[in-house]
Amino acid sequence: MHIHLLQHGPDHGPARLTDWLTSMGHSFTIFHLYDHELVPRASDSDALIVLDGPDRFIEQPPAWFKAENKLINRYLDGQKPLLGIGMGALLIADALGSVVALGTYPESGWHTIHLAPESPIDLPEQFDAFMWHRYVFSLPDDALPCGGSEAAPLQGFSWDAGRVVGLLCHLEVTQESIEPLLARHPLEAERRDFLQTEADIRQSPKRFDTLAALLDRLLSQWLRPASL
Repeated sequence: MHIHLLQHGPDHGPARLTDWLTSMGHSFTIFHLYDHELVPRASDSDALIVLDGPDRFIEQPPAWFKAENKLINRYLDGQKPLLGIGMGALLIADALGSVVALGTYPESGWHTIHLAPESPIDLPEQFDAFMWHRYVFSLPDDALPCGGSEAAPLQGFSWDAGRVVGLLCHLEVTQESIEPLLARHPLEAERRDFLQTEADIRQSPKRFDTLAALLDRLLSQWLRPASL
C-alpha cells in the first residue's frame, strides 16, 4: 500500500510511523504542509495519516487548512483507511461534527490509558502512552471510544468499523522525536496537575520501546481490512 502522511510542523514528524511502514513493505510520501507543499489528492494513496501539530494552528488555522479539511472529508466519505494523531485526531473529530475545545487538564509526559470496554481496537486493558496536548474532542456520532486517561476520559475513537481512527495520545514517539517538543513547544497552563517535568519524562527510556509494540498492534489492525 502507498500511504500519505500530512505533517504540520518541523517538530511534529512521523517518528516511528515511517519505520513501521517500511518494515511492513508499504511505501509512503510525507507532505510538509507547513513548508508550502500542496495537499495531495485522495486518489493518489491507499490510506492517509494526519499527524500532530502545534496548538496555534487550532487557535489560528492557516490558509491551507481548508484544503486539508476537504481531503479529510473525502476520506471520510470514501472507503480508505484514515488515521489521525494528536492534532490530526482533532481535525478528524471536527470534520465528524465533534466539539473540539481546551481540556480542563492539559497532559504532557507519560499517563495511563484504560481501554474502553467497547473499544474495537485490540490493545492492553491498561497501558502507558505519551501525551502532549491541551485540546480534547467529544465522541463523534456513531463512533466507539478507544479509552481514556484520568485527565482526558476520551483519548481516542474508532469510526466506520475501524476504518477511521483518531488518537489524542502518542504511540509513535521516540526518545529523539520528543526533544523538539521539550525544547520549543512547552505546554503552558494554569493547572499543571498532569504536566510532567522533563526529568520525569526522560526518567525511563525503555517506555519508548514499549510503545513500539503498541504501535505495531494499532497499525496492523487499522490497515488489515484494506490490505486483504
